[in-house]
Amino acid sequence: MADSKEKLFSDFSPVSTEQWMEKVTADLKGADFEKKLVWRTNEGFKVKPFYRMEDLEGLKTTNALPGEFPYLRGTKKNNNEWFVRQEIKVECPKEANAKALDILNKGIDSLSFHVKAKELSAEYIETLLKDICAECVELNFSTCQGHVVELAELLVAYFQKKDYDLTKLQGSINYDYFNKMLAKGKEKGDMVATAKALIEATSVLPKYRVLNVNALTLNNAGAYIYQELGYALAWGNEYMNQLTDAGLPAALVAKKIKFNFGISSNYFLEIAKFRAARMLWANIVASYNPECLRDCENKGEHNECRCAAKMRIHAETSTFNLTLFDAHVNLLRTQTEAMSAALAGVDSMTVVPFDKTYAAPDEFSERLARNQQLLLKEESHFDKVIDPAAGSYYIENLTVAIAKQAWELFLAVEEESGFYASVKSGKVQAAVNESNTVRHAAVAKRKEALLGTNQFPNFNEKAGDKKPLEASCCCGGHSTCEKDVPSLNFDRAASEFEALRLETEASGKRPKAFMLTIGNLAMRQARAQYSCNFLACAGYEVVDNLGFPTVEEGVEAAMEAKADIVVLCSSDDEYAEYAVPAFKALNGRAMFIVAGAPACMDELKAAGIENFIHVRVNVLETLKEFNKILIKN
Repeated sequence: MADSKEKLFSDFSPVSTEQWMEKVTADLKGADFEKKLVWRTNEGFKVKPFYRMEDLEGLKTTNALPGEFPYLRGTKKNNNEWFVRQEIKVECPKEANAKALDILNKGIDSLSFHVKAKELSAEYIETLLKDICAECVELNFSTCQGHVVELAELLVAYFQKKDYDLTKLQGSINYDYFNKMLAKGKEKGDMVATAKALIEATSVLPKYRVLNVNALTLNNAGAYIYQELGYALAWGNEYMNQLTDAGLPAALVAKKIKFNFGISSNYFLEIAKFRAARMLWANIVASYNPECLRDCENKGEHNECRCAAKMRIHAETSTFNLTLFDAHVNLLRTQTEAMSAALAGVDSMTVVPFDKTYAAPDEFSERLARNQQLLLKEESHFDKVIDPAAGSYYIENLTVAIAKQAWELFLAVEEESGFYASVKSGKVQAAVNESNTVRHAAVAKRKEALLGTNQFPNFNEKAGDKKPLEASCCCGGHSTCEKDVPSLNFDRAASEFEALRLETEASGKRPKAFMLTIGNLAMRQARAQYSCNFLACAGYEVVDNLGFPTVEEGVEAAMEAKADIVVLCSSDDEYAEYAVPAFKALNGRAMFIVAGAPACMDELKAAGIENFIHVRVNVLETLKEFNKILIKN
């Protein structure tokens, strides 16, 4: 069999990179290779159109093994298991308990309880966790930051009362001093004192992580991938730096830190992000020379050690790219996001329900979210293979590139006195908010596509009672919203398009756009399709047509259809012939638009034609201007 394989491959002569480039250059017919085929990512590095084995030369990532320092390929050796988590906001502990018991029978093995601080008591915890085997599932808790130590003490007392083996219990308490500064603009309490008390309270729970890096917050605010990773590393290092200075052992602190990342829809870069994250964090922790790492080195078991350098990662699908319109497309987004995180070897994952943007998730949407992960496990067997991306020319290069960009950001933050100082001064918030602004501009120009929102919208969909949900600005929604530091902007990428379409719907004046198709068959069809998708992004009714023999007949058909907009769809060469006669025949009875940017545009403008739609215009701003004319007058 081996011989036959050799013979098979010997029938194909090898092709060099130079030969590939000669072929690509010929096919480009003089076009610039860099401009046409090399992609510059938002992260600031370039991605080539193809990679070959020679691109792996010198990359140390290819020497990594699963379960071995620096954990590039994951912290697990025998499988790729991860916890399937579902969030439960506890309004009534008895009802939350019933829901938890129900979903534990439906594939969930990790629960996340958001509990009310004012109601905490031993009885509350007992009611909440009744009949839940804490040794069988991962239990995660969050509450107001001022009550996390009280929560920890109540949990430990409950677990001891139930006679659990405390060394086996897995879970977390979501204490994060810096996240509230970023998300709410609030600085409260003493981080070091609270962290030390929390670590002490959970000392009997070695597998409980209580210091959190909620980089998910950055992701949901529109941060680029390198920003999320670079700031997350600085975030974690702030805990390490401050708490070791306060006298805590480095290994103890590192083993109490949990990273909560978001997952964007950039499939391959997200795989690379998680691989790079483990590698970089392992090296950061190693720089503190923790005791467990020293012990392993002394025993010659460096790569076998379950040391503090292992990053614990929870991943959650992003809300930044979720949409209100065509909301079921959110299922496609979250599915690819879940796939990238699973392949990258995260430890636990939450898939956000598809309707989160406009409704409290119900039983149906939560079931879909659960099953998205279960499909990856039970039908695709993603939990069986560790780091299948390893050795990929493309992903190995992406891993190194994203690691380099994130590391440079990490070093820049450290040079400016660390993460806390950068958050306190507002530099982190300003950088991420700038990314949010830039990404919104990209969405407005369709450089960043949101299927169903700024590209290929559902022509006939109406929002009805659906409205974007607004988060309360402060814990519990009762405090004042005065801020101690600047906060992040969480406007979703689709928010401005949604506001525009909701404005159209609320006006009760749904404009009708009529495609006046004439001339070259291929061009008029292509431009009519483009124009229909363009105008439907504002919720306009669109009427396509097969074609008209004259512009006068087309205009009259548009008037019979009671069109508010007439879009002339033809070829650039024919616009010189058709545009002005069509404009004059319409005679101001409706808005007139030319689909394209013909060479004769200046002449057409001189004739009084003002509106042109094409790939270089700002779709959002153009539609806003149309709304001012069509529905606000």
